[in-house]
Amino acid sequence: MSGARRQGKQAGYSARRLRVVLAFLAAGALLLGWRAVDLHVMQHEFLARQGELRNLRIEPLAAHRGVITDRANRPLAVSTPVTTLWANPREVLAAREQWSKLTGNPVVDSRTLAQRVEANASREFIYLARHLAPEQAQQVLAQKVPGIYPLTEYRRYYPAGEVTSHLVGFTNIDDVGQEGIELSMDARLRGQPGRKRVVRDLHGRVIQDIAVLQEAHPGSNVALSIDLRLQYLAYRELLAAVTRNQATGGSAVVLDARTGEVLAMVNQPAYNPNNRAGVQTAALRNRAITDVFEPGSTIKPLTVAAALESGLVNVSSTVDTRPGTIRVANKTIRDYRNYGVIDIATVLTKSSNVGTTKLALAMDDQVLPGFMERFGFGLPTAIPFPGESSGMMPIRTRWRDIETAALSYGYGVSVTALQLARAYAVIANGGVKLPLSLEKVEQPPQGERIISEAHANALVNMLESVISEGTARRASVPGYRVAGKTGTVHKLTTAGYADDRYMALFAGFAPADDPRIVTVVVVDDPRGEAYFGGLVAAPVFSNIMAGVLRMLNFEPEQPAGIYAGVGGEEGRI
Repeated sequence: MSGARRQGKQAGYSARRLRVVLAFLAAGALLLGWRAVDLHVMQHEFLARQGELRNLRIEPLAAHRGVITDRANRPLAVSTPVTTLWANPREVLAAREQWSKLTGNPVVDSRTLAQRVEANASREFIYLARHLAPEQAQQVLAQKVPGIYPLTEYRRYYPAGEVTSHLVGFTNIDDVGQEGIELSMDARLRGQPGRKRVVRDLHGRVIQDIAVLQEAHPGSNVALSIDLRLQYLAYRELLAAVTRNQATGGSAVVLDARTGEVLAMVNQPAYNPNNRAGVQTAALRNRAITDVFEPGSTIKPLTVAAALESGLVNVSSTVDTRPGTIRVANKTIRDYRNYGVIDIATVLTKSSNVGTTKLALAMDDQVLPGFMERFGFGLPTAIPFPGESSGMMPIRTRWRDIETAALSYGYGVSVTALQLARAYAVIANGGVKLPLSLEKVEQPPQGERIISEAHANALVNMLESVISEGTARRASVPGYRVAGKTGTVHKLTTAGYADDRYMALFAGFAPADDPRIVTVVVVDDPRGEAYFGGLVAAPVFSNIMAGVLRMLNFEPEQPAGIYAGVGGEEGRI
């Protein structure tokens, strides 16, 4: 009996143990079921959002900046894709044990990484290295340090380098225009970035593009009016002249008188926009637009034009310049020598200060200043370029005789090289002033008549004689008829006009029988043996103009005879 009793007890204990185990299993199953319901139903949205945060990313879609080209679509500024490395400091800090992978890395080493992420521990985005070549970025990405990611950006590249630097300008590291056309047309050139959703793996690699949330829109292209061939030519000749004459700097501008387009604009000193390390601020200036100077004798054709337009003289009139000097107030104005009684053309041919002084003083004191303002002096050219100077044209209710006299031969007024080129373009275009343009012009704009066509043509003939027999023979171009005027100006310093510092100038156009191309050359402070405009600036004009006429396929011809005057009653002042 006792054995049977023991067996009954053991069977009872086994049944209770089984029930307890089954109860625990049932409770576990219920708990797991409840947890499953909680995760999949009660916390589904929260967990899904957290999952997306750990795997889905919103990334920018880079938009490239518009291309800047010359008039023939040759690239002057283009955007090339580059790789930027960025980091999420929180993720990087959580993986300290892997920083050693970057020890000695030439792009981002472990010490630099530690400094950057520890200083920005509360942030979720910092740049580590920007605008890298893909192979450079791969040196870091290949180490698979958590929290370091690549980003595609664009870097600006300037194929023509320093040849177009002052005109085109440059952008900063964020692809925002800082100088030149890049700055003035930034709103048009700048692209609109987009956004996309991607899936990344544990190493930060994009394994799937989910959706484009916002399309990227590239910037608009801009076609400039300049011809890169002419730009290279003008740059080379100006650089050679500045070097040869030991000058401080210089500028050259080439215009199309029929359309108002700027075909070339160069300056010295220049800089390389692709590598601006160590560049001096002074080298960034587009001197042709920002720097002003007194135009000297290059303004004398406008004095003659004012006298013609006011009816004071005609093309056959004469001026008595004897004895080669004239006293105005307490100043004696001199010519190189006594030219005697000369006609209006000879006033320009011999660059007579006495002649232009007599013409100016014979007019009402407001006529000449007002006339020069009509030509654009003292007014900006209105081209879209940052920092353009309007020059200086004095406004006076009463002009003293000495001020009028000085104005007649180019002192007391300040202009830019571009303004001087615009004034000569009026003469070359038959007396009509056109708005200037740095963009390619499809249709010639409407102009404003400044002087009569007859007087403009007479001035062209007179300026041709300046080169054929006057002060600017070195500006001649074999095979072409050329017109223009030299200028040599004492530089104005804080102590007054310097006796041994000059601006050498030349302004002219060609072909003289049908003017089309206007060129102005300015050489600042030549310190060599020569300093006269006819010796320093005129040869530069000749070389530039010869190249321009050939490149633009102008037919050469033999020069015409010296200007002999146009019919009309003779007069004398």
